[in-house]
Formats: sequence, structure tokens, C-alpha cells
Amino acid sequence: MTAPKSYRAPVLADVATAANVSVPTVSRVLNGTKYVAPELKQRVHEAIAALGYRPNGAARSLRSTQRTLVSVLAGGTANYGYAQTIQGIEIAARQAGMAVSITVVESASDEHVKRAVDLTLSQPTAGVIVLEFDRAGLRASRSLPEGLPMVVVGGGSRRVGPVAAALIDERAAGRRATEYLLDLGHRTVHHVAGPTEGKHSGRTEGWRAALKAADAAVPQVMNAEWDARSGYRWGERIAERRDVTAVFCGNDEIALGIMRALTDHGLDVPRDVSVIGFDDQPLVSLWRPALTTVDQDFEDLGSRAFGLLLRQTEGETNLPASVVTPELVIRESTAPPPH
Repeated sequence: MTAPKSYRAPVLADVATAANVSVPTVSRVLNGTKYVAPELKQRVHEAIAALGYRPNGAARSLRSTQRTLVSVLAGGTANYGYAQTIQGIEIAARQAGMAVSITVVESASDEHVKRAVDLTLSQPTAGVIVLEFDRAGLRASRSLPEGLPMVVVGGGSRRVGPVAAALIDERAAGRRATEYLLDLGHRTVHHVAGPTEGKHSGRTEGWRAALKAADAAVPQVMNAEWDARSGYRWGERIAERRDVTAVFCGNDEIALGIMRALTDHGLDVPRDVSVIGFDDQPLVSLWRPALTTVDQDFEDLGSRAFGLLLRQTEGETNLPASVVTPELVIRESTAPPPH
């Protein structure tokens, strides 16, 4: 087994060398305890910026055998997928005798990404798991230093580059859901997608691929937010149309909003319109009609991510991506089209 390239954060001596000053001078600039000539101070700050120096505990942790903290970087914690993935990480870490810290990347702005990364690296972390569910997560993963054990988490079937990845193949699942509706006899399938968050949506790509493969019409994507109210608003518009017989939704909340709107406007699901969700949140099986949806096991996703990170801390390198294709769960909200 080849030992991984160790992460070496810049230290005071590196800053001193780059600025052509002494280590005590760098220390005085950082501490602000004694006077330093403005020209020297400027050189030190330029060297700090160029090297990406941070007074942090990450390097100490990586040199130590006591690697007990796993850091999670995420664009949020409240949404279902985020919360369940973090729970999966936490459970797996606890079983391994490790703790978890969570840092929220407030937005994809340079300021917020830098602040989150700096906070993460100020802790004695053994490695980082980044939730690439949104633009903020994507930016954060690209801002972490090389050599730091890291795993990215997201939707996909592969990832280019050396960073380990735990993935859910959303494209294959989106295609399967769309194919199921086509197999029921629907001439095409309309799609109410969630926000793209600055990245490609595997769910949308799978939907489009299934329609093209079946030589079916590809309707214009209807872009919603992730919440049920946004789905309801789209459901009201869909209720005014007679060309929509099947809808594939970006998540379960959008689907529930659409179904409620259709019902409120006198339509029946699935007799008039079939609806498929995505995620399989706990209560959708109790909805009436029970929602046909794609079962994304986010807790397993988090557990797989932690397993990849743990293998890195034990010296493994070039780990293949861990990819799972979620299952379509068929319930009551889908049926053949009306005649």
C-alpha cells in the first residue's frame, strides 16, 4: 500500500522565506504586539496571501496519530437530503470513535467560501467531507488544499480527478422514472425540476435521455424551487392544460404541491395526471394517493462517504467512486393515461 501524499500546510518559516524576513518578524505582524515597518508588514501579508497560510490545527492533526475529528462542509443542513446525509456521516463516525464538525457555506461567494474553509482548517481535522449538492459546496471542494484527505458527496455516476467521491446516480434514476411513465402509455412526460444550483441536474438529464431514446416529445422544463408551495404554483398551471398526463418532479415536496393543486382544481391523481417524485421522504407513502418516487438513501450516502474518508486516513489512495443507483418505488400516484 502506498502512503498518501501528506498534506503540509504552510508554516511561519515558509512565510518568512517568501517575504524575505525573519520568523519573529512574521510572528510580530500576526500578533500585532510590536511595531513592524510598513514595507515589511506589506511583504508579510503578500506572502501570507500567496501561500494561503492559515494559523490552523489541520496540519498538526495530520502529523499526529490522534485523528478523531471529521469535518463536513455543506451549503445547508435543513433540507432533507443534506440532513440525512449528515446523519449518515455522524452515525458512521460515532461507530468508529470519531467526532463530526459541520461548517455551513452560506453562499458561493468568495467571502463565504473562504470563511468556511478557514474555519474548517482551523480545527484539528483528520479529513473533510464536502456535500456538493449546490454551487456553494462545489466552490468549497475546489478551495481545499491538496493532500488533505477529502471526499465529495453528490449525484452522478463518476467523477473526474483524484478526489474520492460517494455518489447517487441520479441520471439513471431519472431515466428509469421517465421510462416507467412511458411504459404505462403516456406519450410524453413533463418535468418540474428543482433549482440547478449552478450544476448539471442528473435527474433532468435522465428524463431527457429517456424521452429522446423513445423518440418522444421533450417538453420545456418547468423550473421550481425545492418546496411544496412552488410545486403548488406549477400544479395550478398544469391544471389549466390538457396536454399534460404525466409529471416527473425534482423532489417529493414539489410532487406533493403539484398533487394538492391538481386536486384543488378538480383533477384526479393518477386518473387525469400521473405524478412521480424523487427522494422517498418518510411521509410520502402515507399521502393520498401514496406517491410513486425514487428512493434516495441519503443516510447510506453519508455512511459511504465516511468509509472512503476513513480508508484515506489509513493510507489508501486512488479510491474508486462509490456509486449507488436508487430504486423506483411504485405506489398509487401513477397509472396509464386517460382515454
